[in-house]
Amino acid sequence: MKIIHFSDPHAGALPDSLSAYFDKRIVGTLNYAFKRRFLHNMALMQRGVDYIIQEKPDVVVCTGDLTSTGQPREFDIMLEILQPLITNSAIKLLYVPGNHDSYVKNNRCQSASKKAFETLNMNGITLESLPTLVTAGECDFILVNECRPTNFFLSTGYLTTESSKKIEELCSGKKERPRIMIGHFPLRKKYSLTGFRHKIYGQQKVVELLNSQKIDLALCGHTHKCLHDVDKTGRGEVVAASITKTGDLNIIEYNKKADSFKYKQHIVVA
Repeated sequence: MKIIHFSDPHAGALPDSLSAYFDKRIVGTLNYAFKRRFLHNMALMQRGVDYIIQEKPDVVVCTGDLTSTGQPREFDIMLEILQPLITNSAIKLLYVPGNHDSYVKNNRCQSASKKAFETLNMNGITLESLPTLVTAGECDFILVNECRPTNFFLSTGYLTTESSKKIEELCSGKKERPRIMIGHFPLRKKYSLTGFRHKIYGQQKVVELLNSQKIDLALCGHTHKCLHDVDKTGRGEVVAASITKTGDLNIIEYNKKADSFKYKQHIVVA
């Protein structure tokens, strides 16, 4: 079974409403205008889609941050680029939001985020239903929403008590196939004292499930750097780099007979 995993494309756009000048979007827009747009090349995302179509994986996983400020126009840009994957019935597409996709409480932005979630997942699940389990190929995937709007200075994630309990319930029965959790934030990353602005909170119970292999693999993004924190069977945590910053795609092969995961990176070029 082949899985291709990418993350953090960060499409950007200028504010499309007056309200954007009075909430966190103005901070994100300035960041995009003076920094992020020089670091992220959307042509790499387009090349990534071409490569994915060519490789014909069983499942494609996107672990969030489609956008820079969660604006409707940014989601529209990404849905247009990802359209070949959305319409390809041979490929299962699974997506969870990142903190930039849940940037503000603005109703238009929240509606655009929910629409993107439902469009990309194509299987009738809603953002409100997460955490939920989706079986695809030879694996079970647990989709988790760790993101919600925060103040101007934070890029943090949260696993609520209710979410943790639901994940525990999903992992409580007999394991028929490997369980792969899809979230945005690295669960086992050690942060510095100043890293509190970017970390996830409330993940302790889920880390225990990962360490005890009740969850075999956690896929995430957020840091823009690739990391494979796995054991000799490939179980553990895999962090995807930002595809539009580095061109990185994670290629994951699950061998049912050996019951193991193997990895390689593919770099697309613009």
